[in-house]
Amino acid sequence: MTVHQVEPYNAEPPRSVLVDAVTPVSAFYSRNHGPVPAADEESWRLRVDGLVTTPLSLSPADLRERFPERTETATLQCAGNRRAGLVAVKDIPGEAPWGPTATATAAWTGVRLADVLAAAGVSDTATDVEFLGADVSPQADPPQEFGGSIPLRKAGMPEVLLAWAMNGEPLPPVHGAPLRVVVPGYIGARSVKWVHRVRVTDAPSPNFFQASTYRLLPPDAEVTATPGEGVELGLVAVNSDFLTPDDDAEVPAGPTGVTGYAFAGGDRTIVRVDVSADGGSTWTQAELGEQASTWAWRHWDATVDVPHGEVELLARAWDSSAALQPERPEQVWNPKGYVNNSWARLRLRGV
Repeated sequence: MTVHQVEPYNAEPPRSVLVDAVTPVSAFYSRNHGPVPAADEESWRLRVDGLVTTPLSLSPADLRERFPERTETATLQCAGNRRAGLVAVKDIPGEAPWGPTATATAAWTGVRLADVLAAAGVSDTATDVEFLGADVSPQADPPQEFGGSIPLRKAGMPEVLLAWAMNGEPLPPVHGAPLRVVVPGYIGARSVKWVHRVRVTDAPSPNFFQASTYRLLPPDAEVTATPGEGVELGLVAVNSDFLTPDDDAEVPAGPTGVTGYAFAGGDRTIVRVDVSADGGSTWTQAELGEQASTWAWRHWDATVDVPHGEVELLARAWDSSAALQPERPEQVWNPKGYVNNSWARLRLRGV
């Protein structure tokens, strides 16, 4: 893993380990905002309150006993994925220079959030569902628990889980044990780890990490956003990148196989990926792999003609809404370094 920060622990894997449809737990990227909290499953309780008729206090065992178990294969992607490409345009102080692997896919097991909300009875005036984790972050002043919310309409969808396992194994502490939220199609920040409270509300969360941090600011904005400034990040924009060969690799000149991933948030799917070895003058349409679920990435592969010497390969993806990645990182640069979904670029040397 490339470790961007030891405490809190933030790390991403090498490109090549993401070539499988489901990512090994040991290679799943880790994005944290505070120390991993000590969690005891026996004493852990999930509080469900707010605009509900029957507040609940549920242990992990209660969740297993009261609600049907579900498994959903879903990709999570950090809003800062591929930030390094924006840093190359202009420095972004204080932010981890994530490469293209702050994204991964797992088979998540737990219960549907919708089932738990139905048991609590949601008020007709509710519009949002807020999650609070047990991790306390010093990034906020004063320090506060990490949290965020999603619209009630999304919370009621069957793919949103309160999960206790990934890839058939209990959640590791660094990935949210004993319980985390999984919100497919949304930025990873909404899949709150170590969740101990679900609060039904009539407004988006005022938590620092939703109101002030995970927001898309214009290029000339101050780095520190006032609450509510900019665009609240939610659905993942269409994105893609290369997985093999590695960046700056030497390869035999001539026909060369390349692979990568592409992903789009919401319920959108990837419908096309193109690869170019001549700066975009001509394009080769990639072969798309099978998609494990509506909520998972799609791998792709293509063969391109690599010349002798240095070459930069390009890749671009379309999703099912006909959205296309923007061409250059300069077009999407912002002072927090979020949502770099510009065309993927891979440097190779043909020998």
